[in-house]
Amino acid sequence: MAEALLFPLGLTAVLLALAALAAGLDAVLVEGPAAWRAPWQETARLARQRRRALASADRLLWRLGGAGLLVAALLMAAVVPVGGRPVADVPVGVVWFNAMDVVVWAAVWCLGWGANAVHGLVGGYRFLAQALSYELPLMFALTAPAVAAASLRMTDVAAAQADRWFVVEMPVAFLVFCVGVVGFSVHGPFAHPAGADVHGGVLAELSGVDRWVVQAGRYALLAAGAAFGAALFLGGGTGPWLPGWVWSLVTTLALLAVLVAGRRLLPVVRPDRFVEAGWLVLLPLTLAQVFVVSVVAVLRAGGA
Repeated sequence: MAEALLFPLGLTAVLLALAALAAGLDAVLVEGPAAWRAPWQETARLARQRRRALASADRLLWRLGGAGLLVAALLMAAVVPVGGRPVADVPVGVVWFNAMDVVVWAAVWCLGWGANAVHGLVGGYRFLAQALSYELPLMFALTAPAVAAASLRMTDVAAAQADRWFVVEMPVAFLVFCVGVVGFSVHGPFAHPAGADVHGGVLAELSGVDRWVVQAGRYALLAAGAAFGAALFLGGGTGPWLPGWVWSLVTTLALLAVLVAGRRLLPVVRPDRFVEAGWLVLLPLTLAQVFVVSVVAVLRAGGA
C-alpha cells in the first residue's frame, strides 16, 4: 500500500525536478550563465502576483486546460520504465503515450478558448493547425519500435534493446519523435501558438499561479517526452557498468538537453509552413521507416 503511494509521488517529484532543470537550462542558453536562477525567481514572482480577472471567461474550461498539460505529462511518464520498472506497466504503453499526447490538443485549445479573448483564441487554433502537422508522423514514429519489439508494452520495448538501441536501426523515427515532443510541448521552433506576434497567444491572459501551472506543464511535457524517448529509442536503461536506472536518467537528461537546446538552434516555424514539411516530408519518411522495420522484423522472425 505504501509503495503504491510512494511511486506516484516519487514520479511527480522527479518530473517536476526535470522540468525545473529544463527551464533553468533554457534560461541559461538564452540569457547566459547568470540566468540559472531565473525559473526560481519567476516562480516566486508568479506566486505573489494576483490572478487576472477576465470578463465572461469560461473559468472551468480555462483552468482545466491549464492543469491539463501537467496532468498529461504525469500520465505519459507513468508508463516509462526506470530500471526496468514503470509506475503503471500497462500492456498498451505506446498507445497510452499517444493518447495523452492527444489530450494535450484539448488542453491547449481549452486554454485558448476558455479565456474568451482574441489572442488566446488565435493561439489555440494555431496550435491545432500545428498539431495536425506533427501528429500523424509522430504516431507512425511510435509504431516502429513497437513493431520491432512485437509489443506495445514499454517494458518489452525496453528489453528488446538489450543488444542494440533502436535509435541505431530507426534514426528517422527517432528524429520525428523528437519533433513531435517539441511540438506538443509548444516549445522552441514550435512555440508559435504562444508567439510574440499575438502577444503571447494561449499564454496572453494568464497570470499568477495560473501562468506558473501552464509553464511548468510545458517543461514537464518536454521532460516526459525525453524520458519516453530514452525508453523507446535509447536503450530503455540498458548499458554497460552502470545500473539500469542510472542509464535511464543519463539518457533522459541527454535527450532533454538536446530538446531544450533546439530553441537556440532553430527559428520559430509558422504552422502553415510546418504543414508542408509535416505531410510532404516527415510522413513519407516515417512510413518508409516503418516499412523497413517491418520487413526486418518479419525476416528475423522467419530466421528464428
